[in-house]
Amino acid sequence: MQKHLIVALSAFALSAPAVFAAGAAPTDPQIAHIAYTAGVIDIAAAKQAVEKSKNKEVVAFAKDMIRDHEAVNKQALDLVKKLKVTPEDNDTSKSLTSAAEKERQKLSKLKGAAFDKAYVDNEVAYHKQVNEALKTGLIPAAQNPDLKSLLETGLKLFEGHEQHAEHVASMLK
Repeated sequence: MQKHLIVALSAFALSAPAVFAAGAAPTDPQIAHIAYTAGVIDIAAAKQAVEKSKNKEVVAFAKDMIRDHEAVNKQALDLVKKLKVTPEDNDTSKSLTSAAEKERQKLSKLKGAAFDKAYVDNEVAYHKQVNEALKTGLIPAAQNPDLKSLLETGLKLFEGHEQHAEHVASMLK
């Protein structure tokens, strides 16, 4: 989604295989927190888009992001409750949150077509990075089969989000 957020996710995605090989893979509670945080970030960005955008395609896309990410995050919360696991804050989730707040502030200064383009372009990039982090880092590192399954289901949904965002972006050019 955001430049800073993309940098944080990129760093995670690119370093994940090397870090995991060294035996420092994130734990399931950390993975749960990273995935949940990524969803919360996209929900907040989408809510900002619903408030600011006048473009019906952008607003419809943002509403889809809110609906889908809230549903996945609810499933994640239900799963951690069932497993009696407490999601664990970590450097990755903290970095994502910090970068997202900076980007929300930046987007808050834009209006009209400039906001729409910046929001949707960031959504394309954000979903690419989240999907890559899921494929190369989070899913392979997840130990609990239920968590792994939820992440895999989320990946399929988020790949659809990436395609949807690319479609909306092509309409804004």
